[in-house]
Amino acid sequence: MEGPAAVNLLYSDVEDQLRASVRDLLADRARPDAILARCETDKPYDLDLWRTLTGELGAGALHVPEELGGQGASTREVAVVMEELGRSVAPVPFLGSAVLATTALLGCEPTDAVRELLDELGSGRVVGALAVSLGATPGSSFPSTVEADGDTLRGRVRSIGDALPADVLIVPAVGAAGPRLHAVPVGQDGVSVTPVVSLDLTRPVADVSFDAVSSTVLPGTAESALDGALWTAAGLLASEQVGIAEWCLTTTVAYLKERHQFGRPVGSFQALKHRLADLWQEIALARAAARAAADTPGTSDEARLAASIANSLCSNVAVHAAEECVQLHGGIGMTWEHPAHLYLKRAKADQLALGTPGRHRRLLAPLANLPA
Repeated sequence: MEGPAAVNLLYSDVEDQLRASVRDLLADRARPDAILARCETDKPYDLDLWRTLTGELGAGALHVPEELGGQGASTREVAVVMEELGRSVAPVPFLGSAVLATTALLGCEPTDAVRELLDELGSGRVVGALAVSLGATPGSSFPSTVEADGDTLRGRVRSIGDALPADVLIVPAVGAAGPRLHAVPVGQDGVSVTPVVSLDLTRPVADVSFDAVSSTVLPGTAESALDGALWTAAGLLASEQVGIAEWCLTTTVAYLKERHQFGRPVGSFQALKHRLADLWQEIALARAAARAAADTPGTSDEARLAASIANSLCSNVAVHAAEECVQLHGGIGMTWEHPAHLYLKRAKADQLALGTPGRHRRLLAPLANLPA
């Protein structure tokens, strides 16, 4: 009997070229000072950057098949974009629109309505969000907080990621016909989007209520479409966490080479070298786990195992890297003006998103034949 195919953890030439394009764009349009300034306004998302990222680079439809109007790539390319967005903590709705909402639509039957939504989301003309709590864990039961009476919805969903800039919501709802996914335009009467105080200033969350709003029912098996979106997003979130950790390590190393104490660079002290070496080793392991999850999307046992391993490992590594970044920058690391706090907040928020590390370890235990 043949075993599972080997996972390629290396980046391809195409992926490297995609990374270079995204990194150049973010270096020009998502500088730390600009992100900090935007966080102090009532419009935290940079939708101009979002439209460039999706409309010009095509990053919004990377894993959408060509026959559905997408780029025909894979989640490996999506993971590369996630890494770079984590490296810059760019305030764009990539996770909510290009990952969660788009993947949920890919799990539906490809009707004209679904194809149109995929085209609009992929091009960046429309921003989407999946109306589930950002803290939802893959494998959980289908949410029942929204009730459907035909195509009319009533209910409330709390703590939705990337809901603030969304033009359309993909809403799981339960009615007489059973669980269904519905597409709901945000601009209609009866849809109320209420911002919630968020730890992560670059990815705010919001509560959304529906009061007799009209929707488009999306045909297909809603449970599998929703579960597939959550598992895929949980695996890809690990790549964002790797990007966060890499920025923290690179920035800290550069600072310790420049900062002098007792007539020598602080980075020459052995105790700090050991801390940085340990962190580098953690990130190398996290990157391998994230690449494995990106290479095996879906809801198979192998895919769920890879996603849970990556999510539970990478989330802790990102938080550790951000904590080290703040601490080893000394006094300036504790200031608002330095971007270190943005990375710590994103890392901690990511640690709680789409399943905590403890929850994912409990999920992977039976898959790996380990005691829970």
